[in-house]
Amino acid sequence: MEWFAAPEYWLSRLVFQRLLAVLYLVAFLTTALQFRALSGSRGMTPVRESVTWAQWRRSPSLLLPRRSDRLTACCAWTGCALSAALLAGADQLLPLWGAMLLWTAPWALYLSFVNTGSLWYGFGWELLILEAGFLAVLLGNDRVAPPLPVLLLLRWALFRLEFGAGLIKWRGDRCWRELTCLYHHHETQPMPGPLSRLFHLLPRRVHRMEAAANHVVQLGVPFLLFTPQPVAGAAACLMIATQLWLVASGNFAWLNWLTIALAVTALDLTPLAGDRTFATPPLWYVVVVCAATAGLLALSYRPARNLLSHQQAMNRSWDPLRLVNSYGAFGSVSRVRHELVVEGTDDPAPGPGTRWLAYEFRGKPGDPARRPRQFAPYHLRLDWMMWFAALSPAFARPWFDGFLERLLTGDRDTLRLLRHSPFPPGAPPVHVRVLLYRYRFTTREERRATGDWWHRTFVREQAGPTRLSGRPGGRT
Repeated sequence: MEWFAAPEYWLSRLVFQRLLAVLYLVAFLTTALQFRALSGSRGMTPVRESVTWAQWRRSPSLLLPRRSDRLTACCAWTGCALSAALLAGADQLLPLWGAMLLWTAPWALYLSFVNTGSLWYGFGWELLILEAGFLAVLLGNDRVAPPLPVLLLLRWALFRLEFGAGLIKWRGDRCWRELTCLYHHHETQPMPGPLSRLFHLLPRRVHRMEAAANHVVQLGVPFLLFTPQPVAGAAACLMIATQLWLVASGNFAWLNWLTIALAVTALDLTPLAGDRTFATPPLWYVVVVCAATAGLLALSYRPARNLLSHQQAMNRSWDPLRLVNSYGAFGSVSRVRHELVVEGTDDPAPGPGTRWLAYEFRGKPGDPARRPRQFAPYHLRLDWMMWFAALSPAFARPWFDGFLERLLTGDRDTLRLLRHSPFPPGAPPVHVRVLLYRYRFTTREERRATGDWWHRTFVREQAGPTRLSGRPGGRT
């Protein structure tokens, strides 16, 4: 079985599995704390009450057809417990088949949320954690050496992730080809972090070097993953370094950390930990891994063809189990940052003298004096969607009115998603309104003079004073 086993990657497998367990824990915690407000029975986009068998086959989920808020909470917290057990190494205490079943459980649970969470779970890192999570099932535990076919599939996932992101940029916004996108990106990205302003204020020649290095790492280096060591390991190290740069410069949920975890599987870490001897893998395990590898390669046809297409789609899956997907990000870069500011008042008849109070979100910019925070790998779904809402009101139409309605009713689950509400749940506002501002980072001189991190300029009223229908003069 020398062709099947790669014992020199035993430590790489261990590091990957523990990193994945941490990210599973974060993903399930995000779901446990947010799903009810977003897609619960009274959420902004409620999960369908019932589905047909054909619909279930297209989007299989343990939450359907008998969905309830209690069931979703139970599944989310169960996912947290399973992730914590995997992080503690429970898979190493089980026989091989038991470890595989233990890794299957969080994958199946999280697939259930992705397939029922609608637009709130439409991000690329949702697909990536499912693809990586399924491959983790096949990696086994310390009872067997890491299987080479699965290690190569992990590199194939990393290749599609990086190369797809590189192609979507090269084919998309011309500023990527002109090396000028990063003049704007650090300021206009969905959720800046505490160091984003410093990155934005770097000299423009550094931004051009950033863009050029991005093209090299995403369009050239991925091919080296399939070369012998130490070249493949060096390619993985370049990718890890790039991802750490992105971690420092913004908040992209668990995307960067999961990319790092995938890259670790291409590293030969035996010089750090020494060789290990493993027993011959059982025949049933070899058959399962080979059959799964053949199936995943067959499913790779459409994602691979998508890479070569001039109509390249990003962050898309072609199979209901989300096993082999396409990825990509920032094919276009905004030059101007717009933000929606939501305000409320208890004035029954708003006028020029009305005092409006702003709701503050946890991650997205609001108060100009508040420094951006680091939240990744935790994912603030509402904050991300507010960024899209500022870009396109039509994109936000399915959920934004529901969000405003829940502010007007003082919905506790919704208010828990916010950093600060000026109105307690028992005394909601009579009216809310939405203002559109243009935001930019302050210069060094402005920062010294005002202490603000942002400078904002009023653009227009996006949505006028709105109250619940049923109250006099109301509309929602």
